[in-house]
Amino acid sequence: MTYRHAPHGKASIDKKKAKMPKYVYMFSEGDKDQKDLLGGKGANLAEMTRLGLPVPPGFTITTDACRAYLHDGVVPPELAVQVTTALRRVEEDLGRQLGDAEDPLLVSVRSGAKFSMPGMMETVLNIGLNDQSVEGLAKASGDERFAWDSYRRLIQMFGKTVLDIEGEHFSSALDAKKLEKGVKLDYELDVDALKELVDQYKQIVKEHAGIDFPQDPRTQLDMASEAVFRSWNTERAHIYRRREKIPHDLGTAVNVCTMVFGNMGETSGTGVCFTRDPSTGHSGVYGDYLVNAQGEDVVAGIRNTLSLADLKNIDPESYRELRAAMRKLETHYRDLCDIEFTIERGKLWLLQTRVGKRTAAAAFRVASQLVDEKLITLDEALTRVTGEQLTKLMFPQFATDVERQLLTKAMPASPGAAVGGIVFDNDEAVSRAAEGQKVILVRRETNPDDLPGMVAADGVLTARGGKTSHAAVVARGMGKTCVCGAEELEVDAEARTLTVNRDGKQIVLHSGDVIAVDGTTGEVFLGEVPVVDSPVMTYLRRGLDEALYRAEDADTRELVASVHRLMRHADERRRLRVRANADNPDDARHAIHRGAEGIGLCRTEHMFLGERKQFVQDLILAQTDEEREQALAALLPLQKSDFVKMLETMDGKSMTVRLIDPPLHEFLPDLTELSVKVALDRERGTLDPADEKLLAVVRKNHEANPMLGLRGVRLLLTLPGLIELQVRAIAEAAVERLRAGGSPQPEIMIPLVGSVRELQIARERAEKVLAEVSEQSGYKLDFPIGCMIELPRAAISADTIAEEADFFSFGTNDLTQTTWGFSRDDVEGVFFGHYMDAGIFGTSPFETIDERGVGRLMETGAKRARKTKADMKLGVCGEHGGDPDSIDFFHRLGISYVSCSPFRVPVARLEAGRAAVING
Repeated sequence: MTYRHAPHGKASIDKKKAKMPKYVYMFSEGDKDQKDLLGGKGANLAEMTRLGLPVPPGFTITTDACRAYLHDGVVPPELAVQVTTALRRVEEDLGRQLGDAEDPLLVSVRSGAKFSMPGMMETVLNIGLNDQSVEGLAKASGDERFAWDSYRRLIQMFGKTVLDIEGEHFSSALDAKKLEKGVKLDYELDVDALKELVDQYKQIVKEHAGIDFPQDPRTQLDMASEAVFRSWNTERAHIYRRREKIPHDLGTAVNVCTMVFGNMGETSGTGVCFTRDPSTGHSGVYGDYLVNAQGEDVVAGIRNTLSLADLKNIDPESYRELRAAMRKLETHYRDLCDIEFTIERGKLWLLQTRVGKRTAAAAFRVASQLVDEKLITLDEALTRVTGEQLTKLMFPQFATDVERQLLTKAMPASPGAAVGGIVFDNDEAVSRAAEGQKVILVRRETNPDDLPGMVAADGVLTARGGKTSHAAVVARGMGKTCVCGAEELEVDAEARTLTVNRDGKQIVLHSGDVIAVDGTTGEVFLGEVPVVDSPVMTYLRRGLDEALYRAEDADTRELVASVHRLMRHADERRRLRVRANADNPDDARHAIHRGAEGIGLCRTEHMFLGERKQFVQDLILAQTDEEREQALAALLPLQKSDFVKMLETMDGKSMTVRLIDPPLHEFLPDLTELSVKVALDRERGTLDPADEKLLAVVRKNHEANPMLGLRGVRLLLTLPGLIELQVRAIAEAAVERLRAGGSPQPEIMIPLVGSVRELQIARERAEKVLAEVSEQSGYKLDFPIGCMIELPRAAISADTIAEEADFFSFGTNDLTQTTWGFSRDDVEGVFFGHYMDAGIFGTSPFETIDERGVGRLMETGAKRARKTKADMKLGVCGEHGGDPDSIDFFHRLGISYVSCSPFRVPVARLEAGRAAVING
């Protein structure tokens, strides 16, 4: 109590007591919507109890208790009291007490986080058994063998999951005992053998844990519950959460459930069933059953299971009751359900249900089936599938019914399957691809210069790099198969050899040798492995009729039809428009086939690579106006030709052209290599004056951090004639298309703007060129001119910049780099892993938008831009434009469109539709 002095000098009692937190809920107190508090298992056990289904009595210790334990390092003091109260309620309901020597109540303890997590603690069954209660269980059940089998299971599970003893110690003892007794299966061991095994298991506990197996039932329960809390922070749990993007601060619940026994003879058993096939989505009877077994036996694979159809013959009444429960649960949850059950001497008990995990194909089939059955609406069906599942259905597939020789396995950076001859550089890749050959570009690592080779290649393999390396990022953007970080490979580009050191053997491959790369698994195979287009990709490329015609069976036709149905509805519901990042006519065509509504980012610097790089160098090296004009004149027809082809492909659709953006150094030779060459040539007396002149320019423009140096609008404003060249190429290409009867819709975008004055200057110069071409051609050219928002300053001063911009496009890649202050290409392999482990990143900010940092800058920019111009068009053209989680955020932010790689356009369309449904 807290005492305070009353106004008249008398003590008064503060009647407000601190309310004891509620850490324990009976199954009858919760429901399925309380997963945050009760975890998935607990919430669903509560829901089944509410529905009147046969659930053994029990209670759930909440995630709040787990979080308190993880924070303080000790079990909350109130928890023991609340567990006692709940346990006594169960004991009163059943007329038995935990661990009673005559007729014991036994319970199981299971972890149960909000999301299903394989990394969590496994179940402990039969808690409450000890040297006295095992005798009572034997008498009460009339089956001594069953009682001692249950006791040995408890010690084995408790030792492994609670005391962290290697499971091999117990399994070895069990195998030895079966060998000694001359039996093959666990249930063939007699009572005496089981008693001997219990003694051995106790000794294992004593030897490896340093304590005796606890005989007090309540101590068993409390230790098992605390072990569940601890398991939240195991390494495998951390790894799983990182992979699945599950927050680290959720905690887990603990479910304490009355034991029912499937190992009480031939009229008992245990099983798992699904209301539909989780692999295909088909309706029917799917599941496994084991006679005379406990729950863990089904998933452990120690015995061959029976089908549910067999259960119908073994126990027709339990089968009928189970089928009725399956139907009731699927109707109630309106989704495919996964159910665990036990039959104890002919009595059915349900131990768990959840919305069942399923394959990507099953997800689309089930969603469509449930619409047909009028269990869900089309809007709800969109929430039952994801862009990630669609992606899995889009990638090409290796044929699996052939022999394959594995060379190495590394990081699966970009899913898909590709087969081709090894090439080590751009020229070889381009020339062989031009001849119709399929090639795999093999490099130590890639850089922007390798883009032509990556475009030409069917797949990319690197010895270095991670999931956000250049190779990985670019390959994913292009929908190319990519495997990175294959450390067993030695790449010698000069010798044109690829050496594989594996299992003490060395294999040397040469240019042209065929390999197969699986970007889904990270596997690399020697030789040909057949690759086939997925049926869904055929649909996306060629349309519904062609895909249905090519489908080999009814299952495939159903899948294609289901995907089409949901994609069409997503297009009807979404507010976000979807464009594509495309730099050439081929990419533009691929984008249109996949449903893109325009181009949101055409990177013009990609038009200056390869042989054209020399023309840019000539422009940089120009000393006189005449030299500069010659260089510009050489570049103009080349870029104009590119724009004509792309505008023709995108006829009638918007095409946002970003003026040249990359750092100046990317168009110049490497400083070190050129310095060495000039020094050696000078010493030999063979120095070319042009090289010396070039070296001076390279040194002058060398930058320690070129990504924050002379690039984007800065390069455009400081390199005379560059803006004029590109705008003229766009304008003249548009005129050519207009004369041909086309409807070109180009938009000019200025990159890396940080000041409204930069945009003013760039706009004035661009409008001057547009006016000149308009006058010369007779066509009125009034194209939108906008800018990219890639710098924090641009976002917070967006109201001012908007005065000069017709549209904004958030370049989220660079905005992430400049907000965080690190370079994507440099940091991924250095400290991202540490940041993931420490919980600083839940996922890479280059994969999913950082809402709290980058996202808030975007929100500021959007609000300020629309304060200046209420109808301001706002786009996103970074990689995040194809990321499902990011698309949801962009929808909520009111973005007008997202732009992503052509390959990811269908994913963006689906996710934009989902965002509209989920957010309203």
